[in-house]
Amino acid sequence: MGEFRMPSLGADMEHGRIIEWLVKPGDTVHRGDILATVDTDKALMDVESFSDGVVTEVVVEAGTDVPVGTLLARIEEAPVPGPGEPPIPVPPPEPVPPPEPITPPEPVPPPIPVPPPEPIVPPTPPPPPLTGPPRPVHPHAAPPVRHLAHRLGVDLTTVTGSGKGGAITRADVERTAAAPAALPPPAARVRSSPRARRLAAELGLELAGLTGTGPDGAVTEADVRRAAPAELAATTAAAPMASPVIAPAQDRTAGLRRAIGALMARSKREIPHYYLSTTIDLHTALDWMQATNSGRPVAERLVPSALLLKATALAARDVPAMNGFFENGEFAPSGAVHLGVAVALRKGGLVAPALHDADTLTLDQLMAGLRDLVARARGGRLQRAEMTDSTITVTNLGDLGVESVFGVVFPPQVALVGFGRVMERPWAEHGLLGVRPTVTATLSADHRVSDGLRGGRFLDRITELLQRPEEL
Repeated sequence: MGEFRMPSLGADMEHGRIIEWLVKPGDTVHRGDILATVDTDKALMDVESFSDGVVTEVVVEAGTDVPVGTLLARIEEAPVPGPGEPPIPVPPPEPVPPPEPITPPEPVPPPIPVPPPEPIVPPTPPPPPLTGPPRPVHPHAAPPVRHLAHRLGVDLTTVTGSGKGGAITRADVERTAAAPAALPPPAARVRSSPRARRLAAELGLELAGLTGTGPDGAVTEADVRRAAPAELAATTAAAPMASPVIAPAQDRTAGLRRAIGALMARSKREIPHYYLSTTIDLHTALDWMQATNSGRPVAERLVPSALLLKATALAARDVPAMNGFFENGEFAPSGAVHLGVAVALRKGGLVAPALHDADTLTLDQLMAGLRDLVARARGGRLQRAEMTDSTITVTNLGDLGVESVFGVVFPPQVALVGFGRVMERPWAEHGLLGVRPTVTATLSADHRVSDGLRGGRFLDRITELLQRPEEL
């Protein structure tokens, strides 16, 4: 019997709230399938399963706030034999007793003659089936696939399954979402939050007639209240709701600020920081980027941030003392570079989800992953691993006009890199003075793990990589 418990989704997380269950008892799940949406002080996160099996019981109902480690559901593992193992023995059938001896029948008198039967009239053929629109077919799809279809706004009745037995897979949903002709008409489905749908049903409003102000035009609770008559909206607002609700934006922002403050206080209290900075000439890197972008459509062009992030990831791989975790009194270097990217949220606050294996991504892959990560972070749909796997964090405040930033290390990480805005400065090289585009790179690092020598090598490696942008 497996146990699914409230995971720790951050170094400072102490409790979480189940917002929505995406599975129910009896559903079969696999390792990595999304089971539930959890609300923390920082964001909404999708929490995945750690094992294969069948959900036998949901212990904590949606809307309940519980500490980290609380049992949420039970998952029973099915006894499936592994490769090369003998099949599971099946008990032999019970023996069948021998039949009793059959006694010969007694003699039967001759039959009495009967009149011939009347002719049989053939039955009237049944009427032809009624014509009409076919009844909707409910295709088979696993809970994570249904969740993905809900998030992408895909109607599963319009999707042709390519899985076993016609089951709909993730690839089928993503393919349908990417094909404009296969999407249902806009009026067929309105993007909305669960609370907005419940409130619209209580007020008797149609979501199709409302203008959404949420992410991607989703209809929010505030949109429904604005469209409802004043007296009905006031009455509904005063009535308690039995189903789980998400904290208001101002409460979430305040909780996020408290969580960040507590984590940063712990960092400054426990980590002996040291700080380094350097100014990097971006003339070669930006010239190469401009030449590369000249033959690309606007949507596929690179930006300077992609070059800075890739150079940082490669430098972290080459200088392992900057990439890993300090826990239980010792440093554990990481074999992978999961680059935490600081993202400012629209309602205030900051999260730093991980861009996994950033050192192995091409610049185009890194750009696509960064766009997706930022969109989901601001939409509150991050996954557990993205909030806990970062091995080094990068913060870039150049868009805000900041020239340099000296950040605070996110424990249990041991380093944080900051970039300011790209700006033109006088630059002397080989006795000649000119004007070059430059950026200030800073390093905040844990003195228990590294020192100025290794920190200087790390920043110098970033500088070297940016002078050869074609190798990034």
